[in-house]
Amino acid sequence: MEQGTKKMTLELKVNGEKREVVVTQDETLLSTLRNKLYLTGAKPGCYNGDCGACTVLVNNKPMKSCIMLAVEAANISITTIEGLKNAPIQKAFIEEFAFQCGFCTPGFIMNCHGLCLNKPNAKEEDIREWLSSNICRCTSYEEIEKAVKKTLSLYQEERAKE
Repeated sequence: MEQGTKKMTLELKVNGEKREVVVTQDETLLSTLRNKLYLTGAKPGCYNGDCGACTVLVNNKPMKSCIMLAVEAANISITTIEGLKNAPIQKAFIEEFAFQCGFCTPGFIMNCHGLCLNKPNAKEEDIREWLSSNICRCTSYEEIEKAVKKTLSLYQEERAKE
């Protein structure tokens, strides 16, 4: 540890549970999730916010955890892929074969889940814009787009029933 780097205890609300963790002031949320809370769904890809493999939801908004400090996450709601527990978007990814190697999949699912929560009436342009923040090197984005559209239609059907 470098001289001057302080350790502090934070309370994080992750996947609906309050968790205490000791971090340094320069530690990323990604590092804390993976190395201290053992939630390894968020993947370290680029470490600079370009690839989206580390995407989590922060107050239901997609955030790349490699560019967010853990101290910034104190007392706010964080959802990781482990916290989704069979969300409709996960089922849609399977049904539409929206993954290959799977490395980027948790980040895509979190981003797409965030889209469904925040823009349930998303149009084609919205979907493409949201998907552009994540990178997949193995598959086309067509299947991912189909999974998002399927999930959005499910959410819209549920709202119509209310």
